[in-house]
Amino acid sequence: MGSTLILNVRICVNPLKHFFTLKTSLWKSSQLPLSARSLCTRDTNPNPGGRLTGGQRRGKTDTIRRREEEFWDDAVEERGKSFAVRLRPSFSKSVFAAGTAKRTAEMLKRKAALVSQDEERRVEEPKRTTRGAGRMQPPDRPLSAAEWRTLKEHLGNSQRFDIHMMSALFASGAELDIAKSLLTFVAMETGTLSYELLLRYLALCVSGSHDAEVFDIYDIMRGSFPSLETGASSLFIKSFSRTARWREAISILYEVKKVLTPSPRNYGDIISAAMLRGDAATAWGLYDELIEKGLSPHQETWDALFKGMRKTVEEDEREAEAMSPLEHHERLLGILLNMRNNQIYPQHSLASSIKTWFESLTEQKWTGSWTSATPKGVCKCCGSELESIQLTAEEYQQLKDRVMADVIQGRDVFNKTTPEELERFKAFVKRKPAFDVVVDGLNVANISKDRRKQSETLLAVVSELERQGLTALVLGRKHMLRPSSSWKKHNMDLIQQRAHCFFTENISEDDPFLLYAALHSGNHCQFVSKDLMRDHKACLPDAATRRLFFKWQRGHQLVMTGYVTAGTRVRFQNIPSYDTIVQTSADSWHLPYDSTEDRSTYEVPQQWLCLTKKH
Repeated sequence: MGSTLILNVRICVNPLKHFFTLKTSLWKSSQLPLSARSLCTRDTNPNPGGRLTGGQRRGKTDTIRRREEEFWDDAVEERGKSFAVRLRPSFSKSVFAAGTAKRTAEMLKRKAALVSQDEERRVEEPKRTTRGAGRMQPPDRPLSAAEWRTLKEHLGNSQRFDIHMMSALFASGAELDIAKSLLTFVAMETGTLSYELLLRYLALCVSGSHDAEVFDIYDIMRGSFPSLETGASSLFIKSFSRTARWREAISILYEVKKVLTPSPRNYGDIISAAMLRGDAATAWGLYDELIEKGLSPHQETWDALFKGMRKTVEEDEREAEAMSPLEHHERLLGILLNMRNNQIYPQHSLASSIKTWFESLTEQKWTGSWTSATPKGVCKCCGSELESIQLTAEEYQQLKDRVMADVIQGRDVFNKTTPEELERFKAFVKRKPAFDVVVDGLNVANISKDRRKQSETLLAVVSELERQGLTALVLGRKHMLRPSSSWKKHNMDLIQQRAHCFFTENISEDDPFLLYAALHSGNHCQFVSKDLMRDHKACLPDAATRRLFFKWQRGHQLVMTGYVTAGTRVRFQNIPSYDTIVQTSADSWHLPYDSTEDRSTYEVPQQWLCLTKKH
């Protein structure tokens, strides 16, 4: 039993055709658990190793394949103006603070008494355990061929029994000998081992770090199939990179490149292996290739580069010259600048490696500390003032131009408004003075759960802004002007007396009007809304502009705290005065890092790594 048996068994290539048509029967209908679905290809090409032609080579193919690669990897790894709106005290966190979304969701769930955690697990469970492998309870010991045959008959004698059972073994992290006994049974029963079954067995071996067994499977699949499908190549790269045969992973990577762009994980596995074994030149060469292809490195890849060469250099002579410490030093600082330019936040483990690397530069005398910033943007550790959240005049003009072109005048905006209405609004704005605050009226009114108090809620907010001496624009819809239990005429009349108002058609979308008015008024203008505007940010053409939008949004969006009640002042969440981005000066680095798993994509970390150089 075991590798010898596998090497001697005749492997049938015909099942490949069945394997590569699983898109509709397995993937789409999700009849395998998550761990098993990750082993199914979306490629309908019956030749897994054949080269793609024409437009299939790039574009969508690369994107789909990269997503597929990540799915495989995840399955294995699882295992201006001088004024200020009155804000809440400084300890109140912004809607953009890491963990806010999760805390808010949990609070609402408790208040509404929605569902217990146990019930949630039962709701989620069908997504992970499905009809195929999910119903199967894998054995806890290797079985004989006769025992496997009995079990197969007991479970309905399914033609895909072996596939479902191997998936169940993978999902449960079963012992390798149990999986080998299943292969023995299938070989004796059918005389063949299909590509799909071997692929799932390979995933089990890689996830369990059975690298010697992976070498045997590699020899088998190399000798039996014209070339390897991408998922198998990724698994081989991962396994080989953990061993002394790591250089062979580079050859596999080059074969993948002939068909499509390898995944960041593929590059990362080999980069980590090269650094671990002291071959910095190879590691940085692959890193440059990864960046040139427009891929985003995984944090583990950066971590390996910062940890550097921790093992002895391989005894064999290298063809490439060793990289100088100075060059390595400059390349690592380049990673930090890349994080800054792309608003990337290192996780705590990576931040720890960065801290260790800086402190290892003994001649420069760096000291790292975990800290946070004051509401005014001062580092609590070294006292340095962090960069302002406010956009420069150049950044503001760049953002304004892009938003006007891609959001306000974009082809999709007229799906919910008309050119005539937009022009009417533009003329309205030009006649008015520059606004200090733009209010999304319907969004603000809907904060009140009592629909009878919608106009009262909006009036309270407008009154607070007037009390602070601010020129406000309220954007609403025409139905708000029709007297009703929700929109009381007296309240609406007072709102129109205390603020400028513009009411759109009832089908119109408010956000483009809000963005136009706010950006047209100038860099000082803020806006009031709960809407996080992720759809509009996504409309912007490039990552740099999207980052500018997010920076402007965090520095200008006012979000109310709690509920608005009669007789109380309206309060807004604190807006930090500093930007949350990697920052540097001559003698310091400040890195915001992820200290929690609760951060949503539109939130920013609250903890910082302060690195200072002693004189």
